[in-house]
Amino acid sequence: MNLNRRHFLILFGTCAASYTLNACAFAENSPKTEAEEVTKVASKPESGVIKLPPLPYAYDALEPHIDAETMRFHHDKHHAGYVKNLNAALKKHPELKDKSIEDLLSDLESVPSDIRRTVRNNGGGHVNHSMFWEIMGPNAGGEPTGAIAEAIKKEFGSFEKFQGEFNEAGKSRFGSGWAWLVLGEDQKLEVMTTANQDSPFSEGKYPIMGNDVWEHAYYIKYRNRRAEYLKAWWNVLNWDEINKRFAKAVA
Repeated sequence: MNLNRRHFLILFGTCAASYTLNACAFAENSPKTEAEEVTKVASKPESGVIKLPPLPYAYDALEPHIDAETMRFHHDKHHAGYVKNLNAALKKHPELKDKSIEDLLSDLESVPSDIRRTVRNNGGGHVNHSMFWEIMGPNAGGEPTGAIAEAIKKEFGSFEKFQGEFNEAGKSRFGSGWAWLVLGEDQKLEVMTTANQDSPFSEGKYPIMGNDVWEHAYYIKYRNRRAEYLKAWWNVLNWDEINKRFAKAVA
């Protein structure tokens, strides 16, 4: 059957409108990433909601030392998961909304028992990773500068000795955990490790810098070569940010 021009335009317009509606419906119902969901929740002006911080740089900014795929999964899945679980736990206890996560981690015994483990694991994961993204960056690395350089030299004798002690701590941490440079209550720097997502705050120490030695932090690129990852990590350290953390800890 032949269609005249008017009938063709009407039919074409109807199909186009139907296609647009279906496309919109598909976009609206398409699954969102966990990071997008957490960011959406965190953007609400609700008191006490913990936010997933965006990466301060592109996913591939730390290559070739840390690959884009690792950064995408590490931030968008792992960190986002900690934030989601932490918000769910804190929602049960609105009386905690005005306390920082650092305060809660510093006094875990004060956290209600029904959410204490969740705060320890997921609160630690959130605080640890928020620090982790900040102390790394592109076009970084090299030896430390400023006050932290002087403090490291005073405490460890040289940057090389500190670097060796830090790498050994990260390499010998059995299973999952972190290697840290912390400032203790005696105002002295020390290298330490923690298991899982435990925070130095829980031991009365301030984390100046830390390296994540969970396998998800390096396995895509380095497989089981943790020592190689630890060595490469020094090439992405942002000493300006580390100096800011050191100044805050001392103050």
